Amino acid sequence: MNEAHNPTTTVPDTAPAATAPALPAAPTLPDRLSTDPRSPHYHPTVFEREIGITFNGKARFDVDEYCISEGWIKVAAGKTLDRKGKPLLITLKGRVEAFYR
Repeated sequence: MNEAHNPTTTVPDTAPAATAPALPAAPTLPDRLSTDPRSPHYHPTVFEREIGITFNGKARFDVDEYCISEGWIKVAAGKTLDRKGKPLLITLKGRVEAFYR
């Protein structure tokens, strides 16, 4: 018998599966970056995604500014404020690596 024209035979669905929209490629992280919009090292396109810093092998997410080539980060010193009302920053030196979360 010829089963090629059998109406009970099912044809596999060849429609492509629905895929989630791909995120645009993340820009490369700069050598130096600041969260302060007044700084010349502020890049708003980088902050479209969350950024993390590995400092001396430990992940940190409270960094206000970093420089990979010079090996330092700036973080807030508790709740202390400077005379302009901004958080007082301290500089910590060590091995710095930046990554997207």
